[in-house]
Amino acid sequence: MGANELAAALQRAETVFRRRPETGLHDDLQATSRWEGGTRVVASHANGTQITSDMPCELGGTGDRITPGWLFRAGLASCSATAIAMTAAAQGIDLASLEVRVGSRSDARGLLGMNGVDGEPVCAGPRDYEVRVGIAAHGASPERLRALVDEGLRRSPMQQALKTAMPIALVVHVATE
Repeated sequence: MGANELAAALQRAETVFRRRPETGLHDDLQATSRWEGGTRVVASHANGTQITSDMPCELGGTGDRITPGWLFRAGLASCSATAIAMTAAAQGIDLASLEVRVGSRSDARGLLGMNGVDGEPVCAGPRDYEVRVGIAAHGASPERLRALVDEGLRRSPMQQALKTAMPIALVVHVATE
């Protein structure tokens, strides 16, 4: 889909949402993951797409698959790039290139339930994230592109999920043997 077609589709959706705001709220498709043994897990989408993850050898995995943490960073990078591209189309900016890289720094001791030297549990999550955006567009100033990136990231659902740290509802079903 070209930028003009994308802009038109976004405009149609916005028109509908302005008339009927309740249509904007929807349940997102669930991601389902099934344990395959060891540290190998297969994530499945309703459309049949499957992605297998595993841990590095040092953490008990085979090291031949991507890790769940990488999938998270890939999701954040993809969501960010998508939101920036949608914002560019809506603003009539003709992108020549767009690349988003997401890195993080983690302490594997948290995954193992270890304590730090202070005796406190080490956080299992990343300590920080870095989002690097490379962007070019025909006829757009660096200032306009920077503003575009800022607005796109403000609209990115995954960026906002990280910033707002929403509560997670946990439901556990225990099978009987």
